[in-house]
Amino acid sequence: METTLNNPHLNEQQLDMLRLLKKPLPPTYFQQLRHLAVQLLGRQLDDTIDNWGKEYNISEPDYEKLSKEHYRASYKKPK
Repeated sequence: METTLNNPHLNEQQLDMLRLLKKPLPPTYFQQLRHLAVQLLGRQLDDTIDNWGKEYNISEPDYEKLSKEHYRASYKKPK
């Protein structure tokens, strides 16, 4: 089956990945590729959080304090 890559909703990086994976991988290789992709996305998320913390001057003690605070609204029964 021949597939064309003319989808206007995909960017060039996505198209390159599809070209690389045109031929199916053995399951173990595909699992490794998925694992690496998740690691990369995790690193990107860590970088984003670090940059956000620097931008808003949030330090490690601030994160500790926030993790121990209680943010739920108190429950009041309607009368």
